[in-house]
Amino acid sequence: MSAVNTSSGDRQAAASDRKSVKIAKLMIDRNLCIGAASCIAVAPSTFELDPENKAVLRRKIPPPSSEETRREDLEDQAIDDETLLLAAKSCPTQAIIVYDEEGKQIYP
Repeated sequence: MSAVNTSSGDRQAAASDRKSVKIAKLMIDRNLCIGAASCIAVAPSTFELDPENKAVLRRKIPPPSSEETRREDLEDQAIDDETLLLAAKSCPTQAIIVYDEEGKQIYP
């Protein structure tokens, strides 16, 4: 078995790529959401559970929604993109869909 060498430059480039992600939109697939609330544990200012125990996005203009929501329409404008992406990745069913500024799906 051979060891894989990763240079510090490679690690720095990978870290830089992760930090450069610009989230433009999020949405929640209600058919996939099981109400585990891991997204709420990571980003409680952005996610909450609705009466059906499904995650929804907290928006500046109520009501909260699982529909596609632009980044600038989220209630918490101070939350960083890294935390939003971490919240999406914490979902056990990958129900949180994240898009970049070009409209490309970046997660899942």
